[in-house]
Amino acid sequence: MKLLVKAPAKINLSLDVLYKRPDGFHEVEMIMTTIDLADRVELTLLEQDKIHILSHNRYVPDDQRNLAFQAAQLLKDRYQVKKGVQITIEKTIPVAAGLAGGSSDAAATLRGLNKLWELGLTLDELASLGSEIGSDVSFCVYGGTALAKGRGEMITDLPAPPTCWVILAKPFIGVSTAEVYRRLDLNGMKHPKIDEMVKAIQNNDYQRVCENVGNVLEDVTLKLHPEVAQIKEQMKRFGADAVLMSGSGPTVFGIVQHDSRMHRIYNGLRGFCDQVFAVRMLGERHTLD
Repeated sequence: MKLLVKAPAKINLSLDVLYKRPDGFHEVEMIMTTIDLADRVELTLLEQDKIHILSHNRYVPDDQRNLAFQAAQLLKDRYQVKKGVQITIEKTIPVAAGLAGGSSDAAATLRGLNKLWELGLTLDELASLGSEIGSDVSFCVYGGTALAKGRGEMITDLPAPPTCWVILAKPFIGVSTAEVYRRLDLNGMKHPKIDEMVKAIQNNDYQRVCENVGNVLEDVTLKLHPEVAQIKEQMKRFGADAVLMSGSGPTVFGIVQHDSRMHRIYNGLRGFCDQVFAVRMLGERHTLD
């Protein structure tokens, strides 16, 4: 038996860091939404009691470092599953890009194995398990649009954002999330207006969404990697309505509503960047069907 699960990327419309917690993690407030850029995760039931990862992308680990592997192992351990699975990951989301590709693969694995192994868990139960794997996995289990607090595991559902195009550009560099957080100056930052972004989304107000994008990690990554700042400037110059780095980077996204401007930005950036995509926001939550 085989099951194919879509694993969409996410972008952060807002990302704020409030303080460092006693457990070593940072307390965050983020508004995230899924976009129509997705990996494909194929799950094949194995009678042997093992987990096998298969991917043709050389940057995707095929052992316990892989978050999808960790998701399968967690379900096996927690629910005494004696069957196995082959997890084939077809990557479209760039690796180490600030788009939660690995987290979304893990979330897709949780949703898919829930069905394949007939565990009968709810989305809330799967999201709770996801929080044990990584900070973005809970959100990726749900998908859609949400306000995330805590380490990212406390999720409040939001309506879909206004319809628009998202143009993403990732330079050929990797960014260490741990290093970005380590260099973050919690005293000297300007905090984005999370509440204003929530209202903008609830009112389906595209202009206010554009006015309230913000990411406190940007300053750190832009200093470490000037090419990210260059991509931001190019996107603005080509006419994006709002431009922001997603997560800890290095991917930068711009949003526009008009097709003609989307094409201009997309074509203009392809001369600057290795990986450029133009996609729609998804905005709708996953369901357990």
